[in-house]
Amino acid sequence: MKVKTTSAILTLLFCICAVSFSQINPIKSGFTNPGNRYKPGVYWYFMDGNMNAETITKDLESMKKAGLGNLIFLEVNVGVPRGKVTFLSEEWTSLFAHAEKEARRLGIEITLGIGPGWTGSGGPWVKGSQSMQHLVSSEVLVSSPDHKKIILPLPAPKRPFFGEGGFTPEFKKNWLEYYEDVAVLAFPAPDTDERITDIDEKALYQRAPYSSGTVRANLPATSDLASKPTSVVAKNKIIDLTGKLLPDGTLTWTPPPGKWKIMRFGSRNNGAITRPAPFPGIGFESDKFDTTAINAHLDAYLGKIFKKIGRVEKNQSGGLKRLHMDSWEMGAQNWTANLRNEFIKRRGYDPLKYYPVYSGNIVGSLEESERFLWDLRQTSQELVLENHAGHVKRYASKRNLTLSIEPYDMNPTSDLELGSIADVPMAEFWSKGYGFNSTYSVIEATSIAHVMGRSLVPAEAFTAQDNEGWKQHPGAMKNQGDWAFAAGINRFVYHTFQNQFLPDSLKPGATMGPYGVHWDRSQTWWPMAGSYHDYITRCQYLLQQGKTVADILYLVPEGSPHVFVPPASAILGDTIGDRKRYNFDGIAPSQLMTAKVKNKKVVLASGASYEILVLPIYETMTPELLEKVGKLAELGATVLGNPPLRSPSLKDYPLCDSKIKALCNKIWGNSSTSALLQHRQYGLGTIIWGKPLIQAQDKLYPNYELTTKILKAKSIEGDFLAEANVRYTHRTSKNWDIYFISNTTANSITTNGRFRSVIGAPELWNAIDGRVSQIENFQTDSGFTKIPIKLAPYESAFIVFAKENQWQPSKVTASREQTLLTMNKEWKINFNVKWGGPEELVTDSLFDWSTSKVEGIKFYSGTATYRKTFEYDGGSQGKLFIDLGDVKNMASVRLNGKELGTLWTAPWSLEISNVIKKGKNEIEIEVVNLWANRLIGDEHKPYDGVIGDQWPEWLLKGLPRTSGRFTFTTTQQYNKNSPLLPSGLIGPVKIFRK
Repeated sequence: MKVKTTSAILTLLFCICAVSFSQINPIKSGFTNPGNRYKPGVYWYFMDGNMNAETITKDLESMKKAGLGNLIFLEVNVGVPRGKVTFLSEEWTSLFAHAEKEARRLGIEITLGIGPGWTGSGGPWVKGSQSMQHLVSSEVLVSSPDHKKIILPLPAPKRPFFGEGGFTPEFKKNWLEYYEDVAVLAFPAPDTDERITDIDEKALYQRAPYSSGTVRANLPATSDLASKPTSVVAKNKIIDLTGKLLPDGTLTWTPPPGKWKIMRFGSRNNGAITRPAPFPGIGFESDKFDTTAINAHLDAYLGKIFKKIGRVEKNQSGGLKRLHMDSWEMGAQNWTANLRNEFIKRRGYDPLKYYPVYSGNIVGSLEESERFLWDLRQTSQELVLENHAGHVKRYASKRNLTLSIEPYDMNPTSDLELGSIADVPMAEFWSKGYGFNSTYSVIEATSIAHVMGRSLVPAEAFTAQDNEGWKQHPGAMKNQGDWAFAAGINRFVYHTFQNQFLPDSLKPGATMGPYGVHWDRSQTWWPMAGSYHDYITRCQYLLQQGKTVADILYLVPEGSPHVFVPPASAILGDTIGDRKRYNFDGIAPSQLMTAKVKNKKVVLASGASYEILVLPIYETMTPELLEKVGKLAELGATVLGNPPLRSPSLKDYPLCDSKIKALCNKIWGNSSTSALLQHRQYGLGTIIWGKPLIQAQDKLYPNYELTTKILKAKSIEGDFLAEANVRYTHRTSKNWDIYFISNTTANSITTNGRFRSVIGAPELWNAIDGRVSQIENFQTDSGFTKIPIKLAPYESAFIVFAKENQWQPSKVTASREQTLLTMNKEWKINFNVKWGGPEELVTDSLFDWSTSKVEGIKFYSGTATYRKTFEYDGGSQGKLFIDLGDVKNMASVRLNGKELGTLWTAPWSLEISNVIKKGKNEIEIEVVNLWANRLIGDEHKPYDGVIGDQWPEWLLKGLPRTSGRFTFTTTQQYNKNSPLLPSGLIGPVKIFRK
């Protein structure tokens, strides 16, 4: 269904002319009719064995009809009684093969998670020796010559981050029983037992979810503080007793005189399991440091699937196309059987005598121990990147698949480093007000994509907790969706489309427990969703063209874990904060190493370029990275940042610190931090530093406004500026510039927009209906184009400057509206009796259904059809429109039997110039509201739904349902006192002329 809508931006301030579609370029052609690859997608969830071929096909066909083009397939166990199909059985793999075949038939791309559940890679096939491991220890104190027999207790496992509640008795037994001895060390016991702070985090025993809001984005720089001499373990006095331990824990060693601490080290499973996997898929997470372990897992899981579906063709248009690593929720590991050898190879020294540091003991000095911990985390990061994420990517590539990664939350590595491995970096954002704030992941994923040259940046979109309760709908989501587009996301993957395995008569039907935005075929408004998806598809098409324009490049510190958080001053707003006039990206240290300089800009291999490189306000940097920063400045880059003080690593220590000092003196000159902001010409570039950076510190970086002042001093003005609340993003190529702009408010706004482009005359591209129009009212000056803008509430538009567009601006008069007819009375309304509504109602005035005294209307959810006959005298000139006024929540309009389109957002208007006729006219408006009111109404009736893990008897046995309820769902999110939601066509409905 195509929508022909009027837009405030189209009609009031931009005098426009239609562009001949016979002369459009390929981008315009693609915008008018985007291909399948630009469509949004869904998380397609299955609930532990509740699946069948019929509903698989129904789901996929409904996706196709609604304008969806891709999905992520996951099976979990969340709040629904277990079904009959055993995970990974012959029946299960046959059903997956059916889904894959049907998706190919329909041209829908499938992305498959690399393990059961929604996160991780593991299962019951993972042995303890191939699971995620911790190095754990026990310790005893002995004194010579008083000791007798020395027994070293078996080190206990660390408590799993999510507790033991998800363990079956069998897996708890396996968890407790798995143990391998690693080493035994002895050393003179220090006089005091001072320990390193936050050791569980620093030694990678635990990394809590960053989205919880209580976890720091990064660890502090390695300390140079002196430790108390009485608490230090002398490294040269540590004795390796590994070969003297007997199987029963007896140590065959006689200690020298004095008090000795003896530590027994061993490997234990870290307690991470495949949560929340279907019951037959519950097991340990596989070792993330070891390719042998991940291969064993992939063979056990994906191997069965590939055996059933056969080889994936490289260019097939649908079906299985990608593997997926969802948000990192497996926690951290700090050990694998080969870790000691890998550490020596990568860091250049043996970690053995630093093993006591794992439990917080200070070896050598506090600084030395902290540096070892930094090296441990760096080694762990490299192993995850190379032997886990990188290995899965290679595995996928050999099978003609790509890999998507959500690189955040409990990630023990640097998020930007992990995401850089992905073919498709992904983000996640929750529906505003209905869950966690994970918008930081959007900033990270878009930065990764821009830096790496990835054209596709999807987001797990609009996920929610139980307070969402079917309240979301396209119009309510538009502002946040436009925020995500402006932030750099260019594919929505809605969370979630729950497989509707229940009979179609039971609606809203199956859910993923209480989670998700309920983006599936059981929604009241699903038949009208196509128009909204068309808008999303056109936006995603344009936002995947060219490259994003950003002026500021923030370097994240070396080390892990790390979450990239830009200065708060660079963002407007809170939960869904918008970029300011200068856009930015973050870059991982490994990616900066390949950067070059061209025309005084930092240029990456992807083609992305930046006017200024901003260093973190952080005391450490390795000599290799510092040398690269200096080289970029020498070649012409502008670098903002103070010199580091030392290396974070124990590698080549203390020579590494001498190198840092020498490089700082070379690059910064007198590298002492001045009280004033200093500018130093270094080679062809400029180094800027001083105490003002620290005084204006915002997160890990200088205040955004300080950075933008430097850009202005270089005569670099902001990319986009408006006097009102308008967000933006900018994509570019050598022949065009594309700006996406969006009103961030619930009010109409009038403003002037200044765009940093004069490549050609501007056009308006309307993603609601696909129309392209010339803008004639504009001015160009000093590299900028100024355009008057008027936007309806939450309205958006694309402003496109193309080299081929060379018309001259002209002054125009804004159009005015004249109301010709108001139609608020004598409407005939038909409700669906299946959902409790009256068959027909004749009303003297339009009204909100939820205020009705008739229960069948008050609690009605679904579609109602409004019909009216009206007279038109035919005497008006100009274009004619119908405006529906207040609509709750979507509407499709027909006039004289002709379908005009579906409205889901402001402006609630459609052009009727070619359809209205003189004399009698027949109008029909289908209006649909949300499920909430019917669900609330049903709470006045006896409950007859799921209790615990049991389906109701009437459903299991096919008995008549006697409760009188109209709805059925697997989660209960309302009670009889919950407030009703406004519903229906509230109006006023009017016909007006422009």
